[in-house]
Amino acid sequence: MLPLAIFLVCSVFILFHMNQLTDKFCLKIEIPEEKQTEIFMTINVLILILLVSTYVEILFS
Repeated sequence: MLPLAIFLVCSVFILFHMNQLTDKFCLKIEIPEEKQTEIFMTINVLILILLVSTYVEILFS
């Protein structure tokens, strides 16, 4: 149970940090507001897939 809690805390931190970096990227490149939501959704889904696959790999190793 403790590894799951630690992984969840780290996952939230990683997702939050990636969103900050994405926001800075969108501001620097001057991407329109309409496109930013698509970019955030895509990046969040991809990061979520990576985090879930990492957890599964750790769980079954």
